[in-house]
Amino acid sequence: MNYSIVIYIVGWVMNFQAVFLALPCIVSLIYKESEGWSYLIIAILSLMLGTLCTLRKPKNNKMFAREGFVIVALSWLLMSIVGAIPFVMTGDIPNYIDALFETISGFTTTGASVLTNVEALSYTSLFWRSFTHWIGGMGVFVFIMAVLPLLGNTNMNLMRAESPGPNVDKLIPRVKDTAVILYAIYIAFTVVEILLLWFNGMPLFDAFTTTFGTVGTGGFGIKNDSMASYSPTIQVIVTVFMILSGVNYGFFFLLLRKKLKQALSFEEVRWYFIIIAVAIAIISFNIYDYFGNIGETIRVASFQVGSIITTTGYATYDFNLWPQLSKTVLIMLMFVGACASSTGGGIKVSRIVILFKTIKKEMQLIIHPRGVKKIAMDKHSVSHEVVRSTNVFIMVYFSILFLSVLLIGADNLDFTTNFTAVAATLNNIGPGMQLVGPTQNYSVFSTFPKLVLMFDMLAGRLEFFPMLILFSPSTWRKP
Repeated sequence: MNYSIVIYIVGWVMNFQAVFLALPCIVSLIYKESEGWSYLIIAILSLMLGTLCTLRKPKNNKMFAREGFVIVALSWLLMSIVGAIPFVMTGDIPNYIDALFETISGFTTTGASVLTNVEALSYTSLFWRSFTHWIGGMGVFVFIMAVLPLLGNTNMNLMRAESPGPNVDKLIPRVKDTAVILYAIYIAFTVVEILLLWFNGMPLFDAFTTTFGTVGTGGFGIKNDSMASYSPTIQVIVTVFMILSGVNYGFFFLLLRKKLKQALSFEEVRWYFIIIAVAIAIISFNIYDYFGNIGETIRVASFQVGSIITTTGYATYDFNLWPQLSKTVLIMLMFVGACASSTGGGIKVSRIVILFKTIKKEMQLIIHPRGVKKIAMDKHSVSHEVVRSTNVFIMVYFSILFLSVLLIGADNLDFTTNFTAVAATLNNIGPGMQLVGPTQNYSVFSTFPKLVLMFDMLAGRLEFFPMLILFSPSTWRKP
């Protein structure tokens, strides 16, 4: 383990955390709130810690996959630990465990909350709470690489450890340029949605916080009813941007490069929209009697399908009250998730497609044992390494899922609540069913289950291995 490079890069993360924490101070000045002082103090302390870690450049710049995974996991943990402190200092969330739960939920773009009255928070804390979604959506290391060249080509180890999906490639040869392009698209979505929401009657503060939760696919609402009290036009805008934010960003890159044919060949994106269309059709048919109006039915169904499959977690209606078929479809969408290389969570559509193609291949080999069958995506052969990593991911995914359900069972809550709470946190969605439904929250859990769910949020966002590798003794040995 190259400890010097780990400390150095984690130090830079703390420097950027200080910059992020300074933004709520501006909000505090605008709304004349005293809470900004707490954020300023923690920003200064974060900067001091970061400066201390970055005073000396490491002599050994080598960083392999092990260092990349450790740096990403430690950075996300430290950002959450530090980012939770202002909530406690301001008194907005007095209990540190609850504050940490809320902060991890924010950075991992989960949107699961322990707050019973969101509207009681100060504007300063509401902004920070939502802004954590925007930071975590694209990823802090993608942001750092976009503005600060750290270690040349070895930066790819950081991007692979942080970015969701079975395979992360550079869009163009230089990692820094790839990071710049990703954030340019991300910022463009952010600006356009803020303007559209504002022009359509949403207050500017609400437009900022809602957009942070939409393009970051996080889902922290600043109203107790999430998005239900906003106009149908605003709900449609949010629906569109949620669904767009769940698309593979490589697709948008190809569109920008005017490579329409190549963009349309994205098999994952096609299946993503097919799944969304089928889910909307099934739920619309199933809940039509609840609304009696086809337009409103499709709008509500589209919003909730878009919110769940992209793992955003906003709600306009209590889907706990819907028929069992609709709830079952939504639970299935929790596991499917968005596309790879998007801001969404879940297993990812590409992995689901690869798994079904693997099953088809095995069935064909049973019928034709001497046949040579290959799995292809986007007219390219899928390597054995990608298939193997997909299978391993699924095994780890369900192992953590079942173990977490077992562990949080200590609170003696009903199985639906426990299972969907784990599914919602592991897939970075937010609301589950029953006691953790869209009109409820996670305050029903005691401290230990909250700690388990916090781990699930981090593990789900970083796709398990960066978090799991921290528990391996061999990780910490020097070569």
